[in-house]
Amino acid sequence: MGKILVTGGLGFIGSNLINLLLKRNYKVLNIDKVTYASNFYNVKNFDKHKNYKFIKCDLNNQKKLGIILSKYKPDGIFNLAAETHVDRSIDGPKNFMYSNIIGTFNILEILRKHKIKAKLIHISTDEVYGDVIKGRSKENGVYRPSSPYAASKASSDHLVSSYVRTYKIPAIVTNCSNNFGPRQHPEKLIPKLIYNILNNKKLPIYGKGKNSREWIFVEDHCEALIKIFKKGKLGEFYNIGSNYNLNNLAVVKKLLSLAKKKIILGRNVKIKFVKDRPGHDMRYAIDSRKIKKDLKWSPKINFNNGLKKTFDWYYNNQKYYLKLNRKDILRRLGTNK
Repeated sequence: MGKILVTGGLGFIGSNLINLLLKRNYKVLNIDKVTYASNFYNVKNFDKHKNYKFIKCDLNNQKKLGIILSKYKPDGIFNLAAETHVDRSIDGPKNFMYSNIIGTFNILEILRKHKIKAKLIHISTDEVYGDVIKGRSKENGVYRPSSPYAASKASSDHLVSSYVRTYKIPAIVTNCSNNFGPRQHPEKLIPKLIYNILNNKKLPIYGKGKNSREWIFVEDHCEALIKIFKKGKLGEFYNIGSNYNLNNLAVVKKLLSLAKKKIILGRNVKIKFVKDRPGHDMRYAIDSRKIKKDLKWSPKINFNNGLKKTFDWYYNNQKYYLKLNRKDILRRLGTNK
């Protein structure tokens, strides 16, 4: 089926994508910088797979990255390596500029200079469109990023698009809505809430909990990425979404209802509204009719079923997963995506 290089494969979406690629008999090389959000537990089920290999590499190390790409000669590259947590980008934007912009630039420069013909799938976010109070953002919509994170991703999207036009780099940009599912770092909303529920802690929610997000189960996102790699048109942008929005308060209530069926809730497990973060967008929502029409893709897992799968995974893996990041979680309690 071909050779694939995944950047950021120790992370949430990357590890889920690799899992699907291996099931489809692709040979996969995972390169990851190994940061706080990287987790080798994410790849434990296929770490010994004959078609899987890992190399530690920072995308800002252009020389090493160039050697890897020239030697491996991948048919496709899924660029998932990125700093993604909005709160961290507000606290310290610099790392986001290096990882998300310069890292993407280095990939593009290597493809250009070494004349590597690998198809690049650059994975981005719906946050580049900014606040969407009404309607849904289309692929040709205006970018209005609100946070340093979103701005860094918007910049990388524009870089990829410019290299397609100027240098004929075979690339596609995808913009996906909020992912949830197994293997997500516990600084994000849903795994953080699960962690707190399992550890008898309060459930911090920004403002009044009215901020709305479009939610998609991670496996549906990864299925879309593979379809785009196989059938997507070079130079295009594809929105990937579920068309299903929920505000943060509704997410908490659904999770509490689900958890009650599995465990006895501790007395401290209560919603706690905390001070809102700066520049917090009220609503994200994207129009994903293009991928549904052109590539015949649609999500298969609804939110309720996906949430159950997610809770069950963290419940069954908490000894090995959630507690690995305990110090960082405790330090950052009160923040969420």
